[in-house]
Amino acid sequence: MEFEFKTAEDLLKLTKKYDHSISTIAKWYEAERSNKSEGATRTQMKMVRDVMYEAVKKGIKSNQHTEWTGSGGDAHKLFNSLKDLKNMMGNKVTVRAMAYALAVNEQNALMGKIVAFPTAGGAGVIPGVLFSCAEHFHAGKRRLIKGLFTAAAVGLIIAERASLSAAKAGCQAEIGAAVAMAAAGLTEMRSGTPQQCLDSAAIGLKSYLGLVCDPLGGLVEVPCIKRNAIGAMAAIGASDMVMAGIKSKVPFDEVVSAMNNIAKHMSSKFRETALGSLAITKTGNEIKRKLGLKVTEEI
Repeated sequence: MEFEFKTAEDLLKLTKKYDHSISTIAKWYEAERSNKSEGATRTQMKMVRDVMYEAVKKGIKSNQHTEWTGSGGDAHKLFNSLKDLKNMMGNKVTVRAMAYALAVNEQNALMGKIVAFPTAGGAGVIPGVLFSCAEHFHAGKRRLIKGLFTAAAVGLIIAERASLSAAKAGCQAEIGAAVAMAAAGLTEMRSGTPQQCLDSAAIGLKSYLGLVCDPLGGLVEVPCIKRNAIGAMAAIGASDMVMAGIKSKVPFDEVVSAMNNIAKHMSSKFRETALGSLAITKTGNEIKRKLGLKVTEEI
């Protein structure tokens, strides 16, 4: 296929060959791959954007809690803090991004409708970052769509060269991937070059290499939900560094290879099995008992 890419190097070559952004190449590739028109492909991404936005809107208003871990209501608390930031160290953009990220993942825990972008467990980072920053920029919907297509391109590379599954590669493959995707998408929204987009993705993913998946009771709630909020701040930070002129010493393709190398050597206890780390703390085991699950070890 004319616009196919499996590596960041492939993608950069395409952006240079056609003198277009990552988002445009990603859109053309998806149209080509799915045998749809460019307009239909764009419409599909608009649907993704709209579902994300609805999850954010519902989540920041909700005080509903889940049955087993009691997760929920934190997005509402954090969003309300925007009314008076004097007690917060973050600014309006970062606090709002965290609130939006929490909102999406709390909706996921409540079985609400979300977009698994790139996964359900990491679904809050990208909308958290892109929607909050779009509000800051007063950006139109077209600019936001560009960010989503760029994020998707980065996710595709990770999926091709490593994994987006925590069951295979730990949380580095979910929150880490989401941070990389969000950083790249935001950088494109800020008119960064394709190389800058990929540098921000590399910086973001490097910071999450080795992150384990250790959900309490095997549920996508604790620590997953709050990791999305912190991931949103990391993505914004990675984009800020690149826009200030900082480059990633290690190219994105190499960072993804490093992530895959870690995955190959990661113990199964740290890959979504709830058999290690936070999942076997006293609190983690209390959740297991509530769920009727076997307690194997406590730390």
